[in-house]
Amino acid sequence: MEFGFNFFPDVSPQVKSGQQYFREALNLVELGERYGYTHVRTVEHYFQPYGGYSPNPAVFLAAAAQRTRTMRLVTGAVLPVFNNPLKLAGELGMLDAMSNGRLDIGVARAFLPHEFAAFGVPMDESRERFEEGFAALRVLLSTENTSFTGQFHHCHHITSLPRPVQQPHPPFWVAALATEESFYRAGSNGYNLMAIPLSGAVMRPLLQTYRQAYRAAGHPGQGKVMLAFHMYCAPTDREAHDTTRLGHCSIPTCSGWSRLRQTGTRRLPKTTRATPR
Repeated sequence: MEFGFNFFPDVSPQVKSGQQYFREALNLVELGERYGYTHVRTVEHYFQPYGGYSPNPAVFLAAAAQRTRTMRLVTGAVLPVFNNPLKLAGELGMLDAMSNGRLDIGVARAFLPHEFAAFGVPMDESRERFEEGFAALRVLLSTENTSFTGQFHHCHHITSLPRPVQQPHPPFWVAALATEESFYRAGSNGYNLMAIPLSGAVMRPLLQTYRQAYRAAGHPGQGKVMLAFHMYCAPTDREAHDTTRLGHCSIPTCSGWSRLRQTGTRRLPKTTRATPR
């Protein structure tokens, strides 16, 4: 089992400036590598306090790459529905080059109505845009002189630059929430899985679906799973419980993630304190 950081900002300028938020986040990244955390991840959202401080994961991860030497850098996740795959492939190839091959690419379907409205994208096109954008991203990163024609995007004889360090492409992770179909599709296509753990009784059969589909499709091993657990750090247990109970902390600055490979646990260093927003 490996542990890392997920940064999901839930903050407005009235509470904390972007300058302060990212200074604290990058300081935590640097501290996390020192204590053995293996990866850092951030989201893509827009326009509102819920995630809006992170409209481009690649920008934050590029800064994190310069503060670290070994941590994996995970987009968690980019949203193909709001991105041109030609631009996204170039940005991710650049990030993989800047980090000397430490990029993991997580992708997800968007789900917030205000984002679709702002970008002028119909929500009922979410699945089609995700699947087409993700397919185009894969081919652009893995092949040169690429051509593809889709409903929303097309290109002819394009080579995305810079080429990724990791060949044929950086590892792909697909986000799944609660539908069996999402877990099955991720496994059958051979992708790693990002999920938010529901109760054990709910999550266990979904993970079994993923792993069975992964093996049935002939992929080696049983796939990798990354799970997010919300976490709030304070100097004492009482302060942490009181703050979260009163609702002063809606989404923690820092979440613990595990990429399941082997048994083992690690405690947060006592010197680490994550702010609530």
